[in-house]
Amino acid sequence: MDVTRADLLPLVRTVWQHRVWILRVTACGMLLAIILVLLLPKTYTATAMILPPQQSQSLLLSLLGQMSSVTGGKELSLKNPSDLYVAMLRSRSVADTLIDRFNLLKAYRQNKKVDARKQLASRSQIASTKEGTITISVSDRDAKRSAALANGYVDELQNLTRRLALTEAAQRRVFFQKQLDEEKDVLSTAELALKSTQERTGLIQPEAQGKAIIEVVAQTRAQIAIHEVAVRTMSSFSTDQNPELVREKEQLAGLRAQLTKLERASGLGNGNIQVPTGKVPQAALEYGRALRNLKYHETLFEFLSKQLEAARIDEAKNSVLVQVVDLAVEPERRSGPMRTIPVALLTALTFVAASCWVVCRERLSERRQDALTT
Repeated sequence: MDVTRADLLPLVRTVWQHRVWILRVTACGMLLAIILVLLLPKTYTATAMILPPQQSQSLLLSLLGQMSSVTGGKELSLKNPSDLYVAMLRSRSVADTLIDRFNLLKAYRQNKKVDARKQLASRSQIASTKEGTITISVSDRDAKRSAALANGYVDELQNLTRRLALTEAAQRRVFFQKQLDEEKDVLSTAELALKSTQERTGLIQPEAQGKAIIEVVAQTRAQIAIHEVAVRTMSSFSTDQNPELVREKEQLAGLRAQLTKLERASGLGNGNIQVPTGKVPQAALEYGRALRNLKYHETLFEFLSKQLEAARIDEAKNSVLVQVVDLAVEPERRSGPMRTIPVALLTALTFVAASCWVVCRERLSERRQDALTT
């Protein structure tokens, strides 16, 4: 201890002898530090606080597959329900949306999104508290933008939870919505197919048209039978030149031609109930198949519509609701840079450097004198 004191006394004496110069240099260093600190841009920090939905652990584990695509495939170790939403807030999709929304490439003077994304992450502090809430703090040189960015994180989290199927009801809703959209196209195709069958076969209502065809054929045959009896009766007592007999034969020939047309004709008119009797079974079969296919898809479409509506109701009951405890407001005071500590450190370093320089100069001077005397 005595040796140490003996070694320190010359150093202290040297510093004391040059104290004025050392203090001047220290004052200059302190002034320079103050100028540098004052030249540093001010930063403002805005903080938002949210209360995430409380989900069961089994549900959170089932969401890891969905979140892997959002977080770039990284492994997630969930300690509490808030960790999932912290990971979502730190995701690349949220950062890119904020970069585009607030034009951060220009604000951060960056040319690439990857650089702006890193700078945004360095200025954002997202953490879950022991109480279960999540705090989102964003620092920026613009006070308004810091508050807007913090609230922007909240908005994008709400959008992301709506976009992702975070509940079983939401998963059902997404599934039935997709199936219903596909079935809507199939139903339109079935309707067009039925219309085409109607135009091709001439059938609009097979049962009614079939009944009408049978009635027409039956009436025609009955009239033919009546005229045949009349012709035979008149032929028994009159000649072939009898005007009445000739008229009956002409009517009989016309009825027979009409019956032949009903049973064998191949030409079909649009909406004509006189579908050829030989074509009725085939036309009815084609129409029945097209109608059955249409009814099937109509029933399926109705079922999917009901299931989709039920899923929407369940989703509304169990919706993932991000509750905002505190919205970020424009900060009234700056959060940085710190001024007192940097000035004190630079002043102390200047004092130490000046003292060391004085001591070293004195030692060198003493060694030179000793060398000259010897």
